[in-house]
Amino acid sequence: MDGFLPAEAGRRRTLKAPIGCVGIGLHSGRRVSMTLRPAAAGTGIVFRRTDLGVDIPAIFDEVTDTRLCTAIGEGAARIGTIEHVMAALAGTGIDDAIVEVDAAELPIMDGSAAPFVFLIDCAGIVTTAAPRAVIEVLRPIRVEDANGAFAELLPSREAAFDAELEIDFPNTAIGRQAFALRLSPHAFREALADARTFTLAEDIARLRAAGLAQGGSLANAVVVDGPLVLNPAGLRRPDEFVRHKLLDVVGDLALAGAPIRGRFRGARSGHALNNRLLRALFADASAWRYAGIPVLAESGATVPMRAAAAPAIA
Repeated sequence: MDGFLPAEAGRRRTLKAPIGCVGIGLHSGRRVSMTLRPAAAGTGIVFRRTDLGVDIPAIFDEVTDTRLCTAIGEGAARIGTIEHVMAALAGTGIDDAIVEVDAAELPIMDGSAAPFVFLIDCAGIVTTAAPRAVIEVLRPIRVEDANGAFAELLPSREAAFDAELEIDFPNTAIGRQAFALRLSPHAFREALADARTFTLAEDIARLRAAGLAQGGSLANAVVVDGPLVLNPAGLRRPDEFVRHKLLDVVGDLALAGAPIRGRFRGARSGHALNNRLLRALFADASAWRYAGIPVLAESGATVPMRAAAAPAIA
């Protein structure tokens, strides 16, 4: 049964075998080689720069840039555009994996998480004997910006992660859209995985002048010019825009270090607010607790455990 795996306490899961791909970095425009590898129970998600020999845990306080993507690491050891891979891993219920990459960002593929889900399916998924912890939201936490955009986490009575998001791009083909779902592997695959990143045509020249979007094209992004969608094949769904933004939420909140049991609500939220939300949650020890593994639940932990410190339970 599919269940609500990403928010349930249960057994940790990893990949059955390594699998790789080659693509283009969205912002660098450079060729990128990526490999997903199985990892021991308790490892968490770790990004490895194979060209530098540097490991960076996928945890919220490693985020150093949220400008049009989520990036972790400092200086030359940076890894950007991790949100779609993180969403695919979280959405399919993977707790432990090494993500190897030989460049400063992940390949953009088609702009969605679907190619990464395909890789995970090809590699296979293994359930280990190690128990999984979840992060239970105990009281509301909210962050917002000066323009009224907000993101919040609320407690839930059920062992699930529910998310709802609204976006508003007036005078464009995007308009106002809203979407909500209860996250599960099935719901992620069916509702979010294939939703592609998007941009406004008027912003492309500015982004490229700033050294961004060098690898962007109609093959890996939806481009909107006022009331028009410029991609010849159009949209995959009428509300593909808000679905992609919710996909980003799943990927960004996966940097909590464990599945979240609670409810997410947001309006016009992006990578910056999503990361601020995690920082606000973990800054307040009364707002959350570990559930699922007794030793963690009873430890009174006040910050999420990093992968290197996580219990390797066989």
